Order: sequence, then C-alpha cells, then structure tokens
Amino acid sequence: MGKEMNTEYKIQLENNRGEIIVANEVIAVITGLAAMEVEGVASLAGNATRELISKIGIKSLSKGVKVNVLEDVVTVEATLNLKYGYNVKDVSVKVQEKVKVAIENMTGLKVADVNVRVAGIEVVS
Repeated sequence: MGKEMNTEYKIQLENNRGEIIVANEVIAVITGLAAMEVEGVASLAGNATRELISKIGIKSLSKGVKVNVLEDVVTVEATLNLKYGYNVKDVSVKVQEKVKVAIENMTGLKVADVNVRVAGIEVVS
C-alpha cells in the first residue's frame, strides 16, 4: 500500500506557547487565489471564476488544486483554464512564480514545485 498523504502540517515554533496546525486546504486556497490574480487565467478546474467565488465562497478555490507537504516542503498542482489569446507558457510561468511567493510568504514553507496543468481555453467577453 502507498503512504497516506497528510491533510495538514504543523508549523514548528521556537517557543513553547503551543502549536500551529494548518490544513492543506489552506495551501490550496492560497494557490487558487494567487493563480486567479494572474492576467490570462480564466478559471480554476471546475470553473471557479472570480464571480463564482464571490457567490459560493472561497473554499471553491481548493477545487482543481492538489497539495502535498512532506517535511516542510510543498508541491502543488493547479489545473487551470486560460483566457483565449494569452500565451500558455507565459501565463503558466507567472502562475508558478505568484503561487510560490504566496505560499512561502504566508506559511513559511519551502515550495519545491508548482505544476500547472492547462485544462482548457475560455473565450471571455
């Protein structure tokens, strides 16, 4: 059998005030928010557009994002739909950079990989 994936991670503190535990879904939401900020991204897999997120809630951002945390190192995979007319490579690289910086700044974890899968192209008016 395969190794079971953790659904949360613990932030190590130098003091003894308690512990901080963060769910992987938090990292997925950070990934989704960062990706949606990049010009050329139409939606996450499952069609989580900016308008839909505002109506049904921020947790919908975790759909289309897979997170793996192993020994304080994160790997994420985001499945996106891009807007028609944008360069796939350029948008994907911007998503990778934006997601890496957002996760590292907000969690203190090191990001090893941000894998972008382009699932489709949308014509957005």
